[in-house]
Amino acid sequence: MTDSDASADVDPEAYAAELERKREEKDDFFASHPQSPIPPAERDSFDGLDYFDPDTDARVAATATVHDDPEPVTMETTAGNEVRYLRLVTFAFELDGESVELHGYQQEREDDEAIFVPFRDKTTGQQSYRNGRYVELHPDGDLTDGDTVVLDLNLAYTPFCAYSDTFACPLPPEENWLDVSVEAGERDYENASQ
Repeated sequence: MTDSDASADVDPEAYAAELERKREEKDDFFASHPQSPIPPAERDSFDGLDYFDPDTDARVAATATVHDDPEPVTMETTAGNEVRYLRLVTFAFELDGESVELHGYQQEREDDEAIFVPFRDKTTGQQSYRNGRYVELHPDGDLTDGDTVVLDLNLAYTPFCAYSDTFACPLPPEENWLDVSVEAGERDYENASQ
């Protein structure tokens, strides 16, 4: 598997345009929506999030290993408490020539179909948020061992707790700390807004 497997069938210009459109929608939501994580007093001065440039090579083809008997994983949160998730799947892929793995989780007793992939990487605390970023996957059906899934790291986002202390966010467990730089998705808001 190579970095470009998931990007080979993507028109880079069309992909970048669609990603920019989604980013503008998110910026509009953050600037004006009542449920925005940006504190109301700061919304007038909010001029958008900071992003890495779109990169089709950050759309990686990941091989899924499904855990038939998902193990519970306890994650600390930014509020100091803990939440329990189930490790449902492990995604193996190559990024910048390195073989890496990320685990996907679902919270216990949740009906949400999304697979939650929190991670830290070499940009964490430098170019991206100090507590890590998230990716969510919404598979069309149940995953099985050996399935290839597109994991689009351009969609890596900063959790709401980066913008306001009123939110508590799970911290990526150590098993999802990558030794590579993921220069894709959202950059650090705190550093960008100073």
